[in-house]
Amino acid sequence: MYDYDLLVVGSANADLVVGVERRPGAGETVLGGDLAVHPGGKGANQAVAAARLGARTALLARVGDDGHGKLLRDSLRSAGVDTSAVLTGGAPTGVALITVDPSGDNSIVVSPGANARLTEGDVRAEVLGAARVVSAQLEIPPATVAAVVRALPESTRFVLNPSPPRPLPAEVLAACDPLVVNEHEARVLLGDGETGDDPAGWARRLLALGPRSVVVTLGAKGALVCDASGVRAVRSVAVDAVDTTGAGDAFTAALAWRLGAGEELSVAAAYAARVGAAAVTRRGAQESYPTAAEVAALDA
Repeated sequence: MYDYDLLVVGSANADLVVGVERRPGAGETVLGGDLAVHPGGKGANQAVAAARLGARTALLARVGDDGHGKLLRDSLRSAGVDTSAVLTGGAPTGVALITVDPSGDNSIVVSPGANARLTEGDVRAEVLGAARVVSAQLEIPPATVAAVVRALPESTRFVLNPSPPRPLPAEVLAACDPLVVNEHEARVLLGDGETGDDPAGWARRLLALGPRSVVVTLGAKGALVCDASGVRAVRSVAVDAVDTTGAGDAFTAALAWRLGAGEELSVAAAYAARVGAAAVTRRGAQESYPTAAEVAALDA
């Protein structure tokens, strides 16, 4: 019997968000709107998104002993996330500086802070073994992600969104089921500038690197899933996008949860695409995440 449907191992940041008419070019200053501070970080985002959908969720992360850390803990608890594995200290809480333009597109710069102090020693096998699925990202040290893979029980599924993207060791790639990437992440992992414009080709090439399965997210166009049986397209739902911040985290969380519930990859990805679509209709990251009832209403 598992204690959690999903354990997320990853980052927890305070998101400092400013709306802009357009994002600045090199050496340019633009004026923006009022600063808003939101709980964020890819790990915390995924945990909140899954919990809001109804998954029994826990987060293994590290925050600072400061106001931003309290903001994150409060947000996680209010969403129903188990925070017993959220560690404190070592550095200030991580911060993400985010600009959002009128179309909803965003640019993000992250100061990792305490996230960079989540070490291999913080990875506890008993916590990993309590979850059906473990999800991770790359806003924590790569060595910590590798330690998660090495300590993962055979019966526990591992889902990785390699963001921000960087080359992955073979042992991490081999554990991914699936590896979840967007277009930018796919291009970085494939390691060349001639990837072409065929997402199905990216998926096949990524699968050849060693993961058990691959999901390529395509925004409003949905996603592609790829495993040994081939590549399949998954459609999204048409919505008016307000803010895409954190939508990829909502997708990955929903995907991981539904896979842990036994759904086939393309079915779980279709549900995740609807969750991501619902998330972009509201501003912010965690506060934009839908409940299961809101996802069902979007289908209607």
